Amino acid sequence: MQEFRLPDLGEGMQEAEIRRWLVKPGDSVKLDQPMVEVETDKAVVEIPSPVAGQIKELCVAEGARAKLGDVLVLFDAPAHAHQNAARSSSTTAAMPASASTAASSSTAAAAASTGTATRRRVLAAPAVRKRAFELNIDLEQVPTTQPNGRVTMDDLQTYIEKQERQESQERRQQEVATPTATPMKPELASANGAATLTTALAPSSGVTEERQALTGLRRRIAERMEHSWRTIPHAVAFDELDGTALVALRQQIKPLAEQRGVRLTYMPLLIKLLIPVLKEFPIFNASLDEEKREIVYKRSYHIGIATDTPEGLLVPVLRNADRLTITQIAQQLEHLTTGAQQRSLSLQEVSGSTFTLNNIGSFGGSSGAPIINYPEAAILAVGRLQEKAVVQNGTICARTVMPLALSFDHRLIDGALAGKFLARFKEITEQPQQLMLDMI
Repeated sequence: MQEFRLPDLGEGMQEAEIRRWLVKPGDSVKLDQPMVEVETDKAVVEIPSPVAGQIKELCVAEGARAKLGDVLVLFDAPAHAHQNAARSSSTTAAMPASASTAASSSTAAAAASTGTATRRRVLAAPAVRKRAFELNIDLEQVPTTQPNGRVTMDDLQTYIEKQERQESQERRQQEVATPTATPMKPELASANGAATLTTALAPSSGVTEERQALTGLRRRIAERMEHSWRTIPHAVAFDELDGTALVALRQQIKPLAEQRGVRLTYMPLLIKLLIPVLKEFPIFNASLDEEKREIVYKRSYHIGIATDTPEGLLVPVLRNADRLTITQIAQQLEHLTTGAQQRSLSLQEVSGSTFTLNNIGSFGGSSGAPIINYPEAAILAVGRLQEKAVVQNGTICARTVMPLALSFDHRLIDGALAGKFLARFKEITEQPQQLMLDMI
């Protein structure tokens, strides 16, 4: 028997929840075949098989948590594969398995060269292995640009393009169309060999309640909200702005964006208007190092976008928002929103935010007190744009109003500064054409 233990998934991860088994006892698996989906605090990670062999036992049930180094699977694999799997299980750094995920570093040692036909396990991240497996590519044949011999996603893509060019040349030379090999697809078993730990109590006579274990993303949300609320002394400032000019601006440029194939919502405009305010008030783009008792000012502007998904709240991250055009922001937001809905975002796309923007108006909300996305210093919630009666110069008129709610860390930010932040954001948003004065 060969044990496979939960590897280090990065970002200081110490445990993960078994989301879904893709194999069952008795199944024969190939090297790098997707084996199990696990869920960390940030993302869903697909772990491939480290060996080719037969599944003997699944040691952790779906819905249960496994700690770093816990045994997940028992294999019946060839003896020469055991050494490779042991090295891989203990040293491979895993990352979210999606085709767009950047390859992460992997420190698995190659098996020692012997006189026998022992197959060496190539150094590569799980995302790279999954991609190679789907395309039926032997990673041993892929040249690497890394000094440690690790095959990256760029190396794999270069190899694929080279193979395609060679095949195209051969077809032209032979003037005969060569059938393209169909990428092998792993046949994943849908049956689950382990009993789930999430059970509901069957209602008996007179019983009117049902219990369900707190698992998956909902458990992660609960833990993060508890930690944020216990750690950060929250304070909230409320205000509202006149969104009439913002609505007019969007109506003017929306057709132009559609000509470029971009769906323009209010969020790209709000993010673009928010950036100069964060630069003017840098404490709102900071965090507190609680151990060293130091304020950490961030010079990058990675905006977290609170997103409602079928499984709960996720916060994908728009990185370097200050360097993007409104069109680029709109395109990336669409990618992030779709990825959040499908739980297909990479770890980098759901971590590292410096400030969070929550559009509660997108689901009909008008106002509320948002909880800070730890360890950030503040979070801004914008409500639904709606017409209200407003007094201007002694006259009542109808204006389009947007509610604002700014939650802030009272250890770093006082109420007066929060009020100035909101006032500046209002000023810029009520006259969005000011952006043109700062255009580079």
